[in-house]
Amino acid sequence: MVSQKVVIKNPTGLHLRPAGILCKEAMQFKSLVTFKFRGSTANAKSVLGVLGACVKSGDEIEIFCEGEDEESALAAVVKVIEDGLGE
Repeated sequence: MVSQKVVIKNPTGLHLRPAGILCKEAMQFKSLVTFKFRGSTANAKSVLGVLGACVKSGDEIEIFCEGEDEESALAAVVKVIEDGLGE
């Protein structure tokens, strides 16, 4: 398992469109992709899971990837978040 902390930069946080972009990126990998925020864990491959976490701009989340392509999954998910999730 690999993990990395990342700060949500886009001004509106993880609302529907960025959540969809995050899920689409995570679903490209076989690994389990989750994130922790304020003590709860959410599945990054589920739009409802991402939206339910209520992550706002400036919040720090920790991404966890576990599986055969965990390294590339983590790198891709962190990159899409750092690039602003399409915003």
